[in-house]
Amino acid sequence: MSEPALDAERDAVLAALRPVVDGIAATFGPVCEAVLHDYRRPEHSVVAVAGSVTGRQVGAAMSEIGMRVLARGEDARDELNYVTRTADGTLLKSSTMVLRDSTGAVFGALCVNLDVTAVDRAHALLGALAGTARTPAEVPATTFGDDIDAVVDAIVDAHPLRRDTSWAALDRERRLELFRDLDGRGVFAVRRSVEHVAARLGISRASAYHYLSQARAVPGPAADTP
Repeated sequence: MSEPALDAERDAVLAALRPVVDGIAATFGPVCEAVLHDYRRPEHSVVAVAGSVTGRQVGAAMSEIGMRVLARGEDARDELNYVTRTADGTLLKSSTMVLRDSTGAVFGALCVNLDVTAVDRAHALLGALAGTARTPAEVPATTFGDDIDAVVDAIVDAHPLRRDTSWAALDRERRLELFRDLDGRGVFAVRRSVEHVAARLGISRASAYHYLSQARAVPGPAADTP
């Protein structure tokens, strides 16, 4: 099938799912947000949204979850009922359902986010009253926003190799590990992301391309993704 025909097919799938987005959000009420993504436009992947759990609008960028899906390519799978939190601490129970065309290529996703913050607090209160309270496991944060650069910044800044030290303090192996991991998370699937990461790290664009090339050439541990 030609690329124009595939694009027409993908557009038809997205058009068919737009009312589904509204239906999901209406069914679950104000604690729910449904988002439809077109991954052919990573910087503006949100093509439909209902609900305001993460505050995104049509034209917003994909999150790091979407980048991870893109990085996995044909190996991408649905991620169902995972827990994450927003930058302001809102606890989310989420599902990301991958969209494929007739060739099996991933081109988008339908995502559902439920704000379960109140439920979690009620659970903790009941546990405390019953004497069975426990320390909650650390929930990873996810950056949701209209600007893809802000998403990339958040991933780079939160990386374990960056949190406690500077780029200058990293030896070659850890620099390669950083670029390998960012690549595995799909950061470099976004247009201009290499230049943006270089600026965030305070290095030249040429250095960033060099480390990315070396990271891809030298085998290493896979990115830490759920």
